[in-house]
Amino acid sequence: MENLTTYSFEEAYETSLKYFDGDELAAGVWVNKYAMKDGFGNIYEKSPENMHWRIANEIARVERKYENPLSAQEVFDLIDHFRYVIPAGSLMTGIGNKFQVASLGNCFVIGFDGNADSYGAIMKTDEEQVQLMKRRGGVGHDLTHIRPAGSPVSNSALASTGLVAFMERYSNSNREVAQDGCRGALMLSVSVKHPDCEAFIDAKMTEGKVTGANVSVKIDDEFMESAIEGKPYTQQFPVDAKNPKVRQEISAKNLWEKIVHNVWKSAEPGVLFWDTIIRESIPDCYADQGFRTVGMNPCGEIPLCPYDSCRLISLNLYSYVVNPFTKDAYFDFDKFRKHVQLAQRIMDDIVDLEMEKIELIMEKIKVDPQDEEVKQTEYHLWEKIKDKSGKGRRTGVGITAEGDMIAAMGLRYGTQEATDFSVSVHRELALNAYRSSVTMAQERGAFAIYDAGREAKNPFILRIKEADPELYADMVKYGRRNIACLTIAPMGTTSLMTQTTSGIEPVFMPVYKRRRKVNPNDTDVHVDYVDEVGDSFEEYIVYHRKFLEWMKINGYDATKQYTQEEIDELVGKSPYYKATANDVDWLMKVRMQGAIQKWVDHSISVTINLPNDVDEAQVNKLYVEAWRSGCKGCTIYRDGSRSGVMIPMSKKEKKTAEKEQLKDSNMETKFNSPREAPVVTETRPKELECDVVRFQNNKEKWVAFVGLLDGYPYEIFTGLQDDDEGIVLPKTVVKGKIIKQTNEDGSHRYDFQFENKRGYKTTVEGLSEKFNPEYWNYAKLISGVLRYRMPIAHVIKLVGSLQLKDQSINTWKNGVERALKKYVADGTQAKGQNCPVCGHESLVYQEGCLICTNCGASRCG
Repeated sequence: MENLTTYSFEEAYETSLKYFDGDELAAGVWVNKYAMKDGFGNIYEKSPENMHWRIANEIARVERKYENPLSAQEVFDLIDHFRYVIPAGSLMTGIGNKFQVASLGNCFVIGFDGNADSYGAIMKTDEEQVQLMKRRGGVGHDLTHIRPAGSPVSNSALASTGLVAFMERYSNSNREVAQDGCRGALMLSVSVKHPDCEAFIDAKMTEGKVTGANVSVKIDDEFMESAIEGKPYTQQFPVDAKNPKVRQEISAKNLWEKIVHNVWKSAEPGVLFWDTIIRESIPDCYADQGFRTVGMNPCGEIPLCPYDSCRLISLNLYSYVVNPFTKDAYFDFDKFRKHVQLAQRIMDDIVDLEMEKIELIMEKIKVDPQDEEVKQTEYHLWEKIKDKSGKGRRTGVGITAEGDMIAAMGLRYGTQEATDFSVSVHRELALNAYRSSVTMAQERGAFAIYDAGREAKNPFILRIKEADPELYADMVKYGRRNIACLTIAPMGTTSLMTQTTSGIEPVFMPVYKRRRKVNPNDTDVHVDYVDEVGDSFEEYIVYHRKFLEWMKINGYDATKQYTQEEIDELVGKSPYYKATANDVDWLMKVRMQGAIQKWVDHSISVTINLPNDVDEAQVNKLYVEAWRSGCKGCTIYRDGSRSGVMIPMSKKEKKTAEKEQLKDSNMETKFNSPREAPVVTETRPKELECDVVRFQNNKEKWVAFVGLLDGYPYEIFTGLQDDDEGIVLPKTVVKGKIIKQTNEDGSHRYDFQFENKRGYKTTVEGLSEKFNPEYWNYAKLISGVLRYRMPIAHVIKLVGSLQLKDQSINTWKNGVERALKKYVADGTQAKGQNCPVCGHESLVYQEGCLICTNCGASRCG
């Protein structure tokens, strides 16, 4: 590895802050998530410009293998400042990063082509899921192959437990796999034809169950027709067997009402219109060659066959609007067509880069110290992924900032005029991505199994044939480089850096009623609603910078003090007026999704956000309209519907019982549970109960001693566990006492005391002297904050915000965060933090992990 310049966090943050024109949120997101780092946290890039040159140079390297190569400068000009072409997060992190051995794929689907209804297959799937998630890949897999509850088995159990038990297994595996950092999301699906379908969709209605997975039901046309018309429907197992082992007739209407009710109540299950997916799927023209679609990736934008994966790039639609927000606004279709063709070309280059990454992963597995028998499943997994990626060369070119494009064109989101314009843009996107793929087939060769005859009756291919007969003729003659090309994915935190709305969504909230509020007496910086008169627009959070651009273009002063009446009048003139998630006609949004879907060969990830007071009949109406409009899937979220879904019931019940007990006995309520803050106790008791928390950072063994007062963290000591310095703790020691002792000279020391298995007490004297003095000084600072009962979630945020130059101290900081997270009350909102998957500010703590209540993604560590 060549010698590379490293930068402190402060250097990278300040440079990035200038790059983003003072946007602190964007700068922080980039430095923390996307700047190139090694395993020790050293930063090797100080601004997105460095990152974009890293990506451009790698793309140019691949381009030189082929005819008419793009230069690094040409690639850089496309991606610079996130203006036109935006690589997805995994690409920004992984391309050209020699410090990581990780795939460039965002998500994967796994499964077996043959009979997989056995414990061996279930365990194999479980391991493959874990192996992918440890490399931060999201995973989807289908459970339709598992026999229903009560089916006879030939082992000692005598009867099958059904698929719900295995939902819990896969969910738990997801939750345990990541001990530090972000893990991939999990999507579990089942066919509505499976006899256990109702049990599947009810599994997550019990609080604390299947908390590590999203669930979706694969709905067929026959079921929808039966549900609407009130006809019976036959479930069976196997679902596609001519002579099934299990067969039962149900009321489709009743099951559909159960699905709608559960969605209304908890935002799950997701609904996949499976017949539409398969009917429209181009890869399924090659089903007998391994490309039979079996599942959906966790974010819902790409249906996949086993062992295929998605890599994503988006075009920023707002950037193609010339003279935005004026009467002279127009969309530069010529530039857009050119850039779409280049984006598709770059996506194909990224497939080559992914193949290189997979080879590196496989080489690493070869040299791992475990026995070959242990490593064979992981190695073979990547062999299968490499084979599928190479054969199909699947890509995911999409868009972002559709809502901004519509507003900049002077159109209103949700109107027929806006929908028609959006469809015309997506038609050009599809035609030019496929034109580029055909051109590459001439220069580089078609994907390995291309066969025009197999695709001749595919509905998507027939639309291309009708819209551009010349393109279709060339495709038949030369083939196509990529088996499928297009998708619309959620942008997540990337949209914060592009400073646009994400995907095809409208603005989420009314812009003029959100601002940044900083309370000098609070450690948190958060977004709050304001209705008071006289606030200047410069105080409003730049949630939507395009609104401010509209103001400037139209001659309004963003620093002027406005009355509330003036604010309302101003917003009423804006193209964003009546175009928020709460304003848009939901049926029109569904129809817009269905119309756009006809020009997207994969799928569209979009959520219909409904207010809390909407009834179940409206949810039903939206789903039926989505099916009729040609949507491949639909996710409906009613405000507040996921509150509490991820909180274990036993803990909630325990808290309630404790409160009631204290109330009934007329005791003074000093605290409500071991996880809620007691009153401040300034004088430290001589002895404190203590938890011992062990963890590993960068192959180093660390330990934290957390002193507890009334079950609540009161002080913390943490550092390297160094046996040579006298900290010899059996692995079974997880609790003890911290005892404050007074030395002869009046100074104090802290001893740790624990009982061994035989009940004998062992004391480690001078605990405060066992760790690096600098650690001890910082620990005193954090302990002081804990002593005065700052909420634990705020303490964690405070520790995380410390900007420390020495890498070992930064590792210590990570250890403190990890040690304290276990004490955050389940269900506590992580204010100011956005989900890295869906981009929503919807993260809550659960058992020390951050769980997204919107999409189910998890982050531990």
